[in-house]
Amino acid sequence: MNQKFAHWGVFLLLSLTWGSSFILMKIGLESFTPYQVASLRLVAAGVALLPFLPKALRQTPVNKLPVIFLSGLLGNGLPAFLFCVAETEIDSSLAGILNSLTPLMALLTGLILFKSPIKKAQLTGVCVGLLGVVLLFSSKGISAGGHWYYSLLVVVATISYGTNISLVHHYLKGFGSLQLGSIAMFFCGLITFPILWFSDFFPQFATDHAPWRSLSAGLILGVMGTGVAAVLFYLLIRRAGSMFASMVTYALPVVAIGWGLLAHEPITWVQVLCMGIILLGVYMVNRAKTAS
Repeated sequence: MNQKFAHWGVFLLLSLTWGSSFILMKIGLESFTPYQVASLRLVAAGVALLPFLPKALRQTPVNKLPVIFLSGLLGNGLPAFLFCVAETEIDSSLAGILNSLTPLMALLTGLILFKSPIKKAQLTGVCVGLLGVVLLFSSKGISAGGHWYYSLLVVVATISYGTNISLVHHYLKGFGSLQLGSIAMFFCGLITFPILWFSDFFPQFATDHAPWRSLSAGLILGVMGTGVAAVLFYLLIRRAGSMFASMVTYALPVVAIGWGLLAHEPITWVQVLCMGIILLGVYMVNRAKTAS
């Protein structure tokens, strides 16, 4: 019972940190290019986990490092850039809906790449959760603007997320969350730092109108929304399983509703009902897993 509470605690914390990422990206994009925001996010995450890197490297077999590097690219590096570029043209609510494709992509990549068995109850739970997400944002209204094809970048990001979930579950399940997170994020930060160095990122802070607001958002996005979140996500995959971990994406719209409350937006009973549907889908997937 205590273990289940721990799983749900990590689930909620991860949902809060990741659910706040959309608004933080928007604030970062006020002053920086999407490539700078994504790079700042990854560099900040790598620096935040740097104290854990030496021990992680000592404990990790050399032949596993390429797999961890690949996991970092699929789970953080590539999606960071895809989301930032996409959110220059589409609204965050649409990005939130498309991000909820991750559990389905985790199922599909697990089936296609690793021949993982899928229970009907698990698939039903994913569909129920996705239905709740669609109804939630349909009740709020969505406007994709004239550049709807940018949403395809988010779809590619969910494929990347889903592949990483399956990869960690099959090849890195025995490793600690801090171990994986610190190595993966250091690698991502290392290869993306040149984007900040060779762009006009640093000179902006020598002016009287330095973009401190966007910098703060980017740092929080990196440290909490990527660094800490990556560790929590690896922990959740290891302890509760890949499918339960991937269901975190269904809770992200609920966090978006919380931001709406802070902004004094009206919350209807339809939206509350949709939250219940989302949580029902999470419960169904978790119950199917524990019943095996």
